[in-house]
Amino acid sequence: MKTIGIGFIGAGDIADLHAEAINDLQGAELIGIWNRTTSKAEVKAAKFGCDVYSTVDELLADPKIDAVFILTNMETHCEYTIKAASYGKHILVEKPAASSIAELNKMQDAIDKAGVTCMPVHNYIYEPGIMRAKQMIESGKLGDITQFYMMYNIHHADEIRARYPGVIRQILTHHSYTMLYLAGNPKTISCLKNTVDDTLAPQENIAMATIQMQNGTLSHLCASFANDDHSGDPWSCIIKVIGTKGSTRYSYRDFVINARNGAHSQTYQCYPESIKNTATHFINQVLRQGEKPLSSIEDAITCQKIIEACEQSVEQGIHVQF
Repeated sequence: MKTIGIGFIGAGDIADLHAEAINDLQGAELIGIWNRTTSKAEVKAAKFGCDVYSTVDELLADPKIDAVFILTNMETHCEYTIKAASYGKHILVEKPAASSIAELNKMQDAIDKAGVTCMPVHNYIYEPGIMRAKQMIESGKLGDITQFYMMYNIHHADEIRARYPGVIRQILTHHSYTMLYLAGNPKTISCLKNTVDDTLAPQENIAMATIQMQNGTLSHLCASFANDDHSGDPWSCIIKVIGTKGSTRYSYRDFVINARNGAHSQTYQCYPESIKNTATHFINQVLRQGEKPLSSIEDAITCQKIIEACEQSVEQGIHVQF
């Protein structure tokens, strides 16, 4: 089995989860990391036993690296994706994949020209429970899908909330793609947002969207950094699909460890496992077997249209026709 070499552009919290996945995977190796702050890359490199690169170009020029994981802030994803493609590297890019549809189109042009694969991270769809739900929907076992719900209520510390985008871009991007994967394409979108304690950060930390799908299904998407849900059967992160013949549920609360993990005050084990599943699928199925990713730049464009429709709905107080 050829060892597939991986390089990281970015050394934030999410890099830990991707590195753990790679180090646990036979036939894959984390070769090295570049980060804007070298000292941060050095800490991660020591932890995971890999090299540190002084520049992005040095990393991309290394022939031992077959693919790169772009783990930087959203505003830099387009630049690094285009640069990685120019070096002939395959790409896994964290979400949100880019800041705008124009950037996503540039990314698509670059990967098409280079003949490489680019897979945006939509980690929920690589979870076994979500794959099972997809199979049940497509086989007709759930009947006609009438409702789709995705709720997220996990408090984020002030310093994390301040550096993240608002929850519409940071969290509803996940919700949007999971909705596309399980419930289809939207027809009409309505969204509201709120900022609890805007002295900490101006961006919204609560948002809700209500959406009618092309097939008539109604969807409700909710995201909050402002609070945890500690009530009975909490909506920490829950996905529910209801049909005329059955229903499914996926919940973070099914597997919980009482220890902090990144931005979360507890370890919702489904989350790191979903990142591991995503990295494993990218390396084993996409790179090694040549399969198409379950999530593509085209899908990211559709998600971005949903996010921009949510923002338009908030700003203008209207239902937006998709």
